[in-house]
Amino acid sequence: MTFGANHGVATGQQVAVRTEVTLAAPAKYCLYARKSTENEERQVLSIDSQIKEMLQLAEKEGLSVTDIKRESHSAKETGQRPIFNELIDDLKLGKFNGILTWAPDRISRNAGDLGKVVDLMDSGVLKEIRTYGQKFSNNPNEKFLLMILGSQAKLENDNRGINVKRGLRTRVEMGLWPGVAPLGYLNQKLMDKKCQIIVDPLRAPTIKKMFEKVAYEHYSGRKIYNWLRHELNFYTRGNKPLTLSGIYRILDNPFYYGVFEHPKASGNWYTGKHEPLINQELFEKAKAQLKRDQIVRENREFAFTKLFTCGYCGSGISAGEKYKQLKDGTHARYIYYGCSRARDRNCKNKYIREEELITELLKILDKVNINELGMRQKLEDEIARFNIFQRSVLGSTDKVKNRDDMDIRNYAKYILKEGSVSEKRELLGNLRSRIVYKDKTLTLLE
Repeated sequence: MTFGANHGVATGQQVAVRTEVTLAAPAKYCLYARKSTENEERQVLSIDSQIKEMLQLAEKEGLSVTDIKRESHSAKETGQRPIFNELIDDLKLGKFNGILTWAPDRISRNAGDLGKVVDLMDSGVLKEIRTYGQKFSNNPNEKFLLMILGSQAKLENDNRGINVKRGLRTRVEMGLWPGVAPLGYLNQKLMDKKCQIIVDPLRAPTIKKMFEKVAYEHYSGRKIYNWLRHELNFYTRGNKPLTLSGIYRILDNPFYYGVFEHPKASGNWYTGKHEPLINQELFEKAKAQLKRDQIVRENREFAFTKLFTCGYCGSGISAGEKYKQLKDGTHARYIYYGCSRARDRNCKNKYIREEELITELLKILDKVNINELGMRQKLEDEIARFNIFQRSVLGSTDKVKNRDDMDIRNYAKYILKEGSVSEKRELLGNLRSRIVYKDKTLTLLE
């Protein structure tokens, strides 16, 4: 209530005038606690400690806290914090109009997110930000201070990144590996030997043997995998089997003969201070052998892979080849088919030579309903084309055979025996029934 002179009455007479004073609604706060994942902030209060301290402050000063949001995410990148984005959306919806947080840099360490907060203040949606020792409201001076503190945090981040890169450059120029040691080595944990690595006495001999087996015994990556997994029971530092892709990364890493590139694909090479496990000659031989294997794999195609299923475990049927040196010095090539063991590593299904497999397929063609061949029309057309060729080019006087089922079946058998890989695959791929392989026998399932 206020009192003032009423100019509409006689001089000397005073009348009490009642005016209404509208008080602003109390602010509703969201307590936002964030713990950075950055190493340099490990000493900052944990999320639980932040919440405990700020709730005590809210109770002491009578602040109404309607929500608590927790986030463990770096604030360096704009728009990358899901909980912070949720906080901004809730402010716009009017769920609260104040933010309670430990320090200004908990809210943002980048210009984009800081700008969002200041814009909400300018529009009156965000009434106040309270920290442990400061208050920021829609006041030019307080907003200016908030922006300075946020910019200072961003400046610290930017400078820290520059310093880290400079430190890494210095280390690699000294021949020190700047990251986690490759498999076969261990990181030194002594502070006076930071970034230095030592040979892992448990795994290094196996890593060296991998290169030797590829270079001198012509092992493939898959054969190395099976050797590590089933003969040596080899495990990484994380107590996991070495993956096939991990094997190829090791065999392609020049670090093992003493040099490394940093950053990757930069063209900047350094000679390491670590002890090499192999020499460059062995590395190059292994690399050349892997390249030859890759060329062979790309040019090699098997006719009957992925067309049958294993009668024991239901895996697909894969193929492999072996070479045998003959007395005259030449080599005979043999192709074998068997269970891929994708579903059961211990599947007992037997291997079968390709010639024996074709014999089994010919038996299947004797039994199958000719209408099972989805490419019947194409086979009929091929037979007709051959008969025309026989009459017009070779001058044959034989009568043209009728395109009956026997002709089609015989032509399909001819494809299995003499056709190209693509023709064989197309023929079997058009069968409407499933073929199961078990113990050197094929079965057609309806």
